[in-house]
Amino acid sequence: MVFGTVAYSNDGADSAFQVLSQAIKNKSLYTRQKEERIASLKKLKAGDLSLSEQYAVNDSLYQEYKKFKIDSAVFYADQNLQVARKLQRPELVIAAQLQLSNSYSSLGKFLESEQILKSLSSKALPKPILMDYYDAYIQFYEHYATNSYNKNYVKLIQAYRDSLIIQLNPASVRYQINLIQKQIYQRDLKTAQAGLLRLLASAQKQSADYAMITYLLAFSNQLQHHTDIARKYYTLSAITDVRNAIKDNASLQNLALIFYETGDLDNAYIFTKSAIEDAIFCNVKFRTLRMSELYTIINTAYLEKEGRQKSQLKLYLVLISVLTVFLIIAVIYVYKQMKRVSRIKEELHASGKQLAALNQEISHSNVQLSDINAQLSEANQVKEAYIAQFFDLCSTYINKLEDYRKTLNKKANEKHVDELFKMLRSTTVVDTEVEGLYKVFDNIFLSLYPNFIREFNALLLPEEQVTVKPGELLNTELRIFALIRLGITDSVKIAAFLRYSLSTIYNYRTRARNKAAVSRDDFEKRVMKIGILPV
Repeated sequence: MVFGTVAYSNDGADSAFQVLSQAIKNKSLYTRQKEERIASLKKLKAGDLSLSEQYAVNDSLYQEYKKFKIDSAVFYADQNLQVARKLQRPELVIAAQLQLSNSYSSLGKFLESEQILKSLSSKALPKPILMDYYDAYIQFYEHYATNSYNKNYVKLIQAYRDSLIIQLNPASVRYQINLIQKQIYQRDLKTAQAGLLRLLASAQKQSADYAMITYLLAFSNQLQHHTDIARKYYTLSAITDVRNAIKDNASLQNLALIFYETGDLDNAYIFTKSAIEDAIFCNVKFRTLRMSELYTIINTAYLEKEGRQKSQLKLYLVLISVLTVFLIIAVIYVYKQMKRVSRIKEELHASGKQLAALNQEISHSNVQLSDINAQLSEANQVKEAYIAQFFDLCSTYINKLEDYRKTLNKKANEKHVDELFKMLRSTTVVDTEVEGLYKVFDNIFLSLYPNFIREFNALLLPEEQVTVKPGELLNTELRIFALIRLGITDSVKIAAFLRYSLSTIYNYRTRARNKAAVSRDDFEKRVMKIGILPV
């Protein structure tokens, strides 16, 4: 196996990704568990403790808070500084100062952090504290370089890491991790990855070391552009951070950036949002600044994508609504014609009986039969005319859609991207076609119910009569009740067809009932009976 192109199954990566997604959903649970541990330590602190015991409890609280809430970490480090001075133990004073320095650099208080470090002399420090001193300088310059990159800072980080490595036990994990970080800085990535994989085999899952090892594996693979492998290890590292309620973390940030660069805006948005929530909660200034910039970029791209999807969905819904309305109109029209034909056949049958029984009325029956035949002929002509109009309209819409598709295809082939996006964002085509649809609807409806407006006004109070403007066939209010007359009583469907909000439709319907000259409860039932021929 070649390190750097480590093989792993897609199923394993997908499974880890699902675990991370679930962990992010459960963040509040892990935060609550962390706060419960902190609360138990605070109960100990409330007891009657010696100065040494106070120092120990404060140190435990600092360790819990340092990657959870930096402000609180500063508070307990400062308390320990005061306790250490009362104990008159210089090594504890320095240890508390180094804790303060680390917390200040995370908060973006670089001046305060640097003042503390410069006040200490490495020559006077015992070996355990000297290791923390070098580590504090490494953290300081890494945080500072994030906001203000400079090659000199990188050199200083390498110099202090070399000094730290000299002091560390070569058998310790801390030594191995710092040595590997040095190798990564020197771009000796194969050696670094070999060491990381050895450490990973023995690392305890959900530990801080496991999170760091997987993070460095991801980072080294990212430097080699092994995106899938980097994404896998960033995911494993992020799972550990989220489950341990680590708010000062880099894995989620880098994972979000990878998803953004690979075009997966949905996941990039989710992870960026989670990462910036953590950074703000923890008050890690250098991460908050970085994530704010990334969040702005990803959020803008995400909103643009949502906007495009919503525009397409609206277009499809309008087209479906148009076709549905035409289908309903056609069904209603055919049904009415069938009822009319059936009624005429019954009349013919009755006329036949009358002809057989009453020869004296043959002349009258012949005239009546002639009239009925004329009605049948007229009904067939009307039916043929409307069916032809329906198919003509469908054909027209199909041709327009095809022309629009050809135009878009031409723009895409000619790489006129700006024009293409402008056309896709424009609603002019939809608005024009919808306006045309309403005119066709008005014509067809008034052909079916030529006295609709007069009969509708007959249901209203005299002072509340509805009038249409010159050039209009129906206005919005009449169109709503025309749809109700056709059997479309669902306000949601009416709102979709007329492109109004649901509340607007409800208001129109309520206002009309309030103007009714008949019972409010019977008003719409009466509207649905407009134009029905007496039996």
